[in-house]
Amino acid sequence: MKNLGKWPRFGVALLAGLALALGQAPIDFPWLAIIALPLLLWLLRATAGWKGGFAMGWGAGLGYFSLSLSWIVEPFLVDVERYGWMAPFALALMAGGMALFWGLGFALAWRWRTALVLAGFWTLAELLRSYIFTGFPWALMAYNWVETPLIQAASVIGVHGLGFLIVLSGGLLLSRRGVMASVLIIGTLTGFGLWRLQSDVELTGKNVRLIQPNAVQTRKWDPEYIPIFYQRQLELSAAAGNPDIVIWPEVAIAYLPDELPLVRAQISDAAAAPVILGARRRGEGGVYNSLFVLDQGANIEAVYDKYRLVPFGEYMPLQSLAKQWGLQGLAEAMGGSLAFGSGRKILSGEGVPAFLPLICYEAIFPQAVAGPRPEWLVQITNDAWFGEVSGPYQHLAQARVRAIEQGLPLARAANTGISAMVDPYGRITASLALGESGFIDAQLPAPLAPTVLARTGPWPVIGLILALLFLNVMRARRAKTAAP
Repeated sequence: MKNLGKWPRFGVALLAGLALALGQAPIDFPWLAIIALPLLLWLLRATAGWKGGFAMGWGAGLGYFSLSLSWIVEPFLVDVERYGWMAPFALALMAGGMALFWGLGFALAWRWRTALVLAGFWTLAELLRSYIFTGFPWALMAYNWVETPLIQAASVIGVHGLGFLIVLSGGLLLSRRGVMASVLIIGTLTGFGLWRLQSDVELTGKNVRLIQPNAVQTRKWDPEYIPIFYQRQLELSAAAGNPDIVIWPEVAIAYLPDELPLVRAQISDAAAAPVILGARRRGEGGVYNSLFVLDQGANIEAVYDKYRLVPFGEYMPLQSLAKQWGLQGLAEAMGGSLAFGSGRKILSGEGVPAFLPLICYEAIFPQAVAGPRPEWLVQITNDAWFGEVSGPYQHLAQARVRAIEQGLPLARAANTGISAMVDPYGRITASLALGESGFIDAQLPAPLAPTVLARTGPWPVIGLILALLFLNVMRARRAKTAAP
């Protein structure tokens, strides 16, 4: 590896990153990490200087995020004439920008270059990515393992703790003694997951109907189609069956339900049950992306305003400066940036158990779910923005992990799919495929007892990783000092 030139090594790092990205949905093949992770540590050891380490990490990240975030071009293709030219630049900037965090982790790990040090600094870099500048914890390493029993460890150590163990296990494969330790770690995680998945899940007796109108984004705001999509959802709500709760997706209607009692009455009459739906509302701070809880009498029992807005999609960062430069975000096409809600909020209503609302993008944040415990999670989303290749599948996978972390069931109503009922172990009990119009009637599972992660949060595990990292670094320094 040392005989390879700088650019060939960079190319190998890029390919390793691409291989790791194949673990993300919908491909769900994480086992290439057995090759990619030890290869990246090998590259790091063959690199001269921290700058070379940064280049290797950035190259791996560029490959990883170019593939796992390829769906980022889809929103710009909704209005190709106006925004299509931005698509390749958006992907290049997002992939290159996210890769900087990997580069930072590799640069910090270069001096010691052990499996534990690389895993520790890599995990801290991903933690930083999850929080800084509002955070963007999409495509974390742990999500590669959603379709395997290993993901159940997120209920104890969270996604960052699991990501640390995965990277550590991969790096340990470079030595014979390390192979045994790696097998022990992966075997323990797998055994724990298999044991946990043997448990049965009780049902609450609540029959939840999830509405999926399949309102494609290019027509969603078309005045000719607005009443068509609205009527479709009314008909799906009124279809045969006996739902106890009906859930419509994010911004399910173009009307303002708090200002139009007739609209509320039509929705309640069709559902003949309490309704949870997404729509816009006007408030003192501006226009909000909101979730409403309607009782059977068409009264608004509770309202939640989305507080984690999508940059450039729902608001323009540094909007005044951007306008001076002539830049317009996708939100500008809808009449301006949306207003931020006040924060996390648990809602309930007559016949509706206490739930934590998550609107679209909010479900990718582990920290958005942590806090006072509800009985279930409700995610309403419009994944039409994400296209049909990878974005909707990855979004669903990450929402499933929120259920695993907290031991709570999740009901997910998506405009174009994938709508699903998810049990507290992250298993899909009922779903409606992407691009279909229809509804699901599914029994709401009961919550589990609070998980270890729900009780402690992620910080004890992060503290343990920091302690291990510090001890390993100090040991390496002492060994270097003692060497003749």
